[in-house]
Amino acid sequence: MERKSGILMPISSLPSKHGIGTFGKEAYKFADFLAAAGQRAWQLLPLGPTSYGDSPYSSFSTYAGNPYFIDLDMLVADGLLTKAEVEAPDWGDDPANVDYGKIYENRFDLLRLACERGWDRDAKELTAFREQNAGWLPDYALFMALKRHFGMVSWTLWPDEAVRLRRPESLDHYRRLLDADVRLFTYAQFLFFKQWTALREYVHSLDIEIIGDLPIYVALDSSDVWADPKSFLLDEKNIPTCVSGVPPDYFCEDGQLWGNPIYNWERMRSDGYGWWIRRIEGAKKLYDVIRIDHFRGFESYWSVPYGEETAKNGKWMPGPGMGLVGVLRDWFHDTKFIAEDLGFLTPGVEQLLRDSGFPGMKVLEFAFDSREPSNYLPHTYTPNCVCYVGTHDNETLMQWYEGGNRDDVAYAGLYLGLNEEEGVNWGVIRGGMSSVAQLFVAQMQDYLGLGAEARMNVPGTSQGNWRWRMLPGAATPELAAKIRKYSTMYGRFWAPPEPEKPEEADEPAKSKA
Repeated sequence: MERKSGILMPISSLPSKHGIGTFGKEAYKFADFLAAAGQRAWQLLPLGPTSYGDSPYSSFSTYAGNPYFIDLDMLVADGLLTKAEVEAPDWGDDPANVDYGKIYENRFDLLRLACERGWDRDAKELTAFREQNAGWLPDYALFMALKRHFGMVSWTLWPDEAVRLRRPESLDHYRRLLDADVRLFTYAQFLFFKQWTALREYVHSLDIEIIGDLPIYVALDSSDVWADPKSFLLDEKNIPTCVSGVPPDYFCEDGQLWGNPIYNWERMRSDGYGWWIRRIEGAKKLYDVIRIDHFRGFESYWSVPYGEETAKNGKWMPGPGMGLVGVLRDWFHDTKFIAEDLGFLTPGVEQLLRDSGFPGMKVLEFAFDSREPSNYLPHTYTPNCVCYVGTHDNETLMQWYEGGNRDDVAYAGLYLGLNEEEGVNWGVIRGGMSSVAQLFVAQMQDYLGLGAEARMNVPGTSQGNWRWRMLPGAATPELAAKIRKYSTMYGRFWAPPEPEKPEEADEPAKSKA
């Protein structure tokens, strides 16, 4: 991996007059900001459609895109909606936060209008899109149509057992009955990928890579599990026998009960991990670099009996290890991966990371434990790693500095030479930029020096997360210039010097005419 730096900025956090960030003009403006700032990477959170709790890590599909990110002004320009139609709904009145409730209430009505007007008009392009995505799109569109039909409850609670168990006659019945909704969710994906592809191509034209997250697990309430139950540990009624989580630790005495179904690793192994190959191929349609979230779960995972209220009564089970990781590394030899190797790491996990060759993660907010040595301190790094100030699950840098353990904060100040003149956030950024890590990433909130109000997620909570939005005009040319200065200083960006202007002659040059 080439030495470079990037910024973590979710699409949802971009400014927008329609309640949530989109693939519209503000995304293009942010790409321009990255280029002006000398950044070579734009890291995103997962782009999939979100479910209850609005977490991008709990999606209805590992392949589909979030319809909320479809830009409405672009649909107006494309003749699919009118300006009056997109301005009529209440999108919320807080530009610093996403109001997911109002977006859920209003977005799909507009997308339905766009579908009605565009389905026949775009028939040729739509047919090609459906053929290219035939492996997942029909199941996803029917799944979402069924969810609307059954009041958006989890598919495990649908009252019709025949469709829960995917009996062919039942599937045929509902495809006919719910044809309008199937079209809606198909067309929404067509619009999503059309807009995303255009934005991605623009980002690439600026020599910027897109880093995206691939959660190790998929949601129970997803088309992935409903459409392929044999790939998961489910009973004869397609109910999980065990679910995912992490054990109790210093931060959470009950552990974390994630609730994702556990993979049937034996079955996946028997066909050469084809399910995972298809999944990575899907991710490559979205991202240039794939960060595998909870990489340690490939070595061993915490399995909790289904129905438990906490993660306490789980147990460690062996994961697929290099059997899977080696397949992904060799099959996708031209794809860059990042291994999210945070948390309690055993020698086995550390060996798996070394064997994979993937760069791991170093988080500066974890580095300054005044009580014991830390391998997150920059002087301990090797080049094959990614240095983060913090992740979407952490406090913002200023929140950490102002409210963290005072001994730890004092240690950070001593280690990094923090001072008010430079700014605390810039001192920490300097520490990461100057490290040998091949890639350095900071959240946009930390470049802006924002506090607790801008935290993206608090793990273990289900309300009030994923809401932060950057205010319009915050990404200024002055800020871009300052980031570029730091990136250039530490060899993460280089541009040829501006050509010198010729000295003006004492007298105007004579015309050759």
